[in-house]
Amino acid sequence: MNNLVKVRTFSISELAKEFEVTTRTIRFYEQQGLLNPARQGQTRIYNSKDRVRLMLTLRGKRLGFSLAESKELFDMYDSTTQGNEKQLLYMLNILSKKQADMQQQLSDIQRLQEELNIAESRCQDALERVRLRDKEKASSREQKLERKVG
Repeated sequence: MNNLVKVRTFSISELAKEFEVTTRTIRFYEQQGLLNPARQGQTRIYNSKDRVRLMLTLRGKRLGFSLAESKELFDMYDSTTQGNEKQLLYMLNILSKKQADMQQQLSDIQRLQEELNIAESRCQDALERVRLRDKEKASSREQKLERKVG
């Protein structure tokens, strides 16, 4: 009886398609040490850990993390099971700073959204006034024309 469990693997093209990035991007992340696929000859074989790291790298990028910061977090995460107190405190400090930065960004986005809503409302009001004024002018011209004709 064979007790081997089949582990899900992914090709570079599968990951590129799933995450809507180029294979070149994935190879670049590999060069930066963010991904570490196995190889069969020239073929890269990515496992679930690589897939999750790619997903987190892309998410981190959208949130303003540099690739170096993502790599540093991955490296520290990998060492947490053997890590010492100093490493873990350092990682907690980085995470805390990132959370504070993101909270500030969220607050800035909310404020900007409010300002955009106000600007939109002012533009809508101005547009209504312009349309009303134009309608009144057209009506006035029609009345003058009717008086001349009539």
